[in-house]
Amino acid sequence: MAQREEATQWQKALIEAFHAGDEARARAQVTQFGARKAKPVLEAMLENPDAAVRQAAAFGLSELGGAASVKLLEHQLALEEARGNHDGAAVAEAITQALGRIQGASARASLARRLERLIASDRPEPADLNDVACALWRKRHPELIPIVRQSLEKLAHPAPTALHGLLVLLEKPPTELRHWAADNTVPIELKGEVLTLLTEELPETLVSTLPAFISSAESLMDTAVKHKGPASAYCVELFSLLLLKPEHLFPMLPEVALNRLRDMARKWVAATSSLKCSLQAAVLLKHLGHPEDAALLEAHRPADPTLAKVFDDAARALHG
Repeated sequence: MAQREEATQWQKALIEAFHAGDEARARAQVTQFGARKAKPVLEAMLENPDAAVRQAAAFGLSELGGAASVKLLEHQLALEEARGNHDGAAVAEAITQALGRIQGASARASLARRLERLIASDRPEPADLNDVACALWRKRHPELIPIVRQSLEKLAHPAPTALHGLLVLLEKPPTELRHWAADNTVPIELKGEVLTLLTEELPETLVSTLPAFISSAESLMDTAVKHKGPASAYCVELFSLLLLKPEHLFPMLPEVALNRLRDMARKWVAATSSLKCSLQAAVLLKHLGHPEDAALLEAHRPADPTLAKVFDDAARALHG
């Protein structure tokens, strides 16, 4: 009875942490409970009719890892795909992400099979392709190149997808990627898909390519700040990547790239075409701005109190 109560309390704590977006706490729950006790509970959770419980179970199994977890997750993924409803799609997304976190060839093969099923379906959802591409990027194994290339040949999609971005990252070494990112003939939408994947995981070896992506954004600024479209969307993707770990990334970037970022942020603070980009720009200035930038932030602070706080915090940091 005591063991059952302990398992129930642990399951509740895991679900709460996972759905609160606190992966560190969810991860700690699995570690503290122990693999031997957690595995049967997680298996039972996969059979729960509540999608939220099944999503948390997928995360827990990804923390346990190993071929047994992959087998369970792949079996459950097929069940979720067969549901054909919103709950099934939500759990399939969680399982795809879980497989992306598990090391080893079996998880990579499972994701490749997921991709093949998506391509074989009638017009796969871009969000599903994005989930699989992000998970496969975490694997980034040379064996994936022909699989991704063949999938793209079968995919009838006019616009670049995350899968197109994945092939670019798998095929191009850092030096070649730098030249590619700086090439103004490359569609900005495709560069944006690459940035989406780098936001999922940015290897140290590719930090040196970021100045080229920043330079590409600088050449788009006149269009980006005036119109909501591919140029402004690219800036959102770039800023999202840079702001994931600014304290870690900014010291690694050359001064010329940081100066370009500051100039772009100043233009975006005063722009109205993309509120998200303007807020990101305010945070960028908090890290890269000069004291005189505080007045710019104060002059363009939004009327909404919640949004204005982002500008106020940045201005306060610069005054300090």
